[in-house]
Order: sequence, then structure tokens, then C-alpha cells
Amino acid sequence: MKEYRWATLGCGVIAKQLAENLKKQGRTLYGVGNRTYENAVKFAETYGVEKVYHNVYDMFHDDDVDIIYISTPHNTHITYLKEALKNGKHVLCEKSITLNSQELSEAVSLAEKNDLVLAEAMTIYHMPLYKKLQEIVINGQLGPLRLIQMNFGSYKDYNMENRFFSPGLAGGALLDIGVYALSFARWFMAEAPDQILSQVKLAPSGVDEQAGILLMNNQQEMATISLSLHAKQPKRGTVAFDKGYIEIYEYPRADKAVITYTEDNRREVMEAGNTDDALLYEILDMEKAVGGESDEMRLEYTVDVMNIMTKIRNDWNMKYPEEL
Repeated sequence: MKEYRWATLGCGVIAKQLAENLKKQGRTLYGVGNRTYENAVKFAETYGVEKVYHNVYDMFHDDDVDIIYISTPHNTHITYLKEALKNGKHVLCEKSITLNSQELSEAVSLAEKNDLVLAEAMTIYHMPLYKKLQEIVINGQLGPLRLIQMNFGSYKDYNMENRFFSPGLAGGALLDIGVYALSFARWFMAEAPDQILSQVKLAPSGVDEQAGILLMNNQQEMATISLSLHAKQPKRGTVAFDKGYIEIYEYPRADKAVITYTEDNRREVMEAGNTDDALLYEILDMEKAVGGESDEMRLEYTVDVMNIMTKIRNDWNMKYPEEL
């Protein structure tokens, strides 16, 4: 397989994990760009990055760059996505990939027009555990899906100026942590939900601090989701079928699940992959898609999830400054 040259836009925690996971393969990031140039220089020195961009837009015009990983704040994604795709770069973008469905539609159209791979960096779609579980679901071992129950709660300091609560940084529970829960639900559901109900508690800044979501599709598969940025909950997913149920903790990067069979209450522990290699799995799947070997980036699921989140925020009449 061709060794693709990666550049990262942003040099925070995710960019560091990207560099570390490339290093596991004996590779290094080719380029780094960041709003603060000095931070990009320090990042490059730490991880042996060859190219540092004074202007982040120079990254999009660098013929030596194959794939760009975008890990800047949510509300900057669409601007960078469009520039990257216009200039022939494949893009793996942090979640939430855009603010809303309209933005995502623009990006998808550009990717299709230029024959490029566009994907959201959703770990759930790439962890070996989920691929193994999907095989079990598809072969009918557990029977029809009935109900999914999801929890994701963090306790963040009640500071309305930090990124979690700031409208100017597209804060709020839905785009920050809800995208994981919804992606989990979409992974197991046979089709996207078309019935969507929700309740929300807004933070003083006006973004969603806490939410409850109910989903159902045409096959009457249902999901319930509980989110909070100011009340700690376990990251737990339960997927209930006729013949058993699956329990997964720490589900964004899970490498272990427990299946309990309804008939005899037998428990089966399933393990696959490694939590620490989450970004490596994303890298490998992305490179397979770029090389035309296989496409497991699940852009169609990303579109479904974004449609759900856009509908929910429209119901709340909650908009970010860029959407007004």
C-alpha cells in the first residue's frame, strides 16, 4: 500500500494521538498547521514533523499532502473542509464534522465532485469490536433489534466561556458528546430513525447542557439517549434484541462487550482490538478508502447522525452565531 502523507490542522490532544499512532507504524506526520504558529513549531519538534505552515491555508495548496486531519473547533470545520476539498485533499475531520446538515451537504458535494474521501473521525465505526458485533447482528444470532439505551455524561466546570458551554465555539452536549451516542445507535439500527423527540436543559450561555432523546425508525427499532455536560454518567450502551442483549462500557473506544442470552442467561465476553489503538484503526481504514481498497468510513451514517442533530436543534430553536 502507498504510504500516504498526512498533515494535521490543529495540534491538540487528538493531533498528538494521530502522531503517536502513525509512529506505531514507523511513520511520521508530514505537516502541521495551527492558529498559533509557535504551538505548531513545538508540536513539530516533539513529533518530528517535517513541515510547519506559517499560514494554515498553505496546507491546502501543498502538493505533497495527501490527507488532512482537521481537529479544530466545530464551527471552523466547514471553512477548512471546503478549502481542503477544493484543492484535492482527502479529509478526516473530528466530530462533529460540521454544525448542521446544510454544511455537511456542501462538503459531501465537493468531495463527490472532486472524487475525494471525506469522513468523520468517529472511532465507533473503526474499532474491531464493533465490526465483530455487527457480524453477529447481521447473521441473526441475537434476533431482531428492539431497543438501544445510551448514557454519556461528563462533569465540566460551570464556566460559560470554555469550549463546552460557549456558543462562539459551538459548545453544547449534543455536538460534543451526543454525536458518539447517536453514532452508536446508528451503527446498530437497520435504518436511520425518522421519529425524533427530545427535551433539553439549556446552560446560561444558551447551549444545550443536558438532553434526553427518543428515536424510532420504520422497523420500530427504538433508542433512548441521555446526555449531560454537568452530571457524570457512565459511558454505557445497551443493545437489546429478542434473543439477548449487548452491554458496552466506555463505548467510544471500546474493545470489550458482554452478550447476555435471554434463554439461559448465559454471558459471553467478547474482546477485539485495543482501546489505545483507536486512531490507528481510523488511519488504516481511511488509507484503504483513499487507495480504493475498501470504504469503511461510513459517511452515510455521518449524514444520518447530522440530520438527527440538526432536526433536534431546530426543535430547540438553538442556533450558533454562524447559523443566524
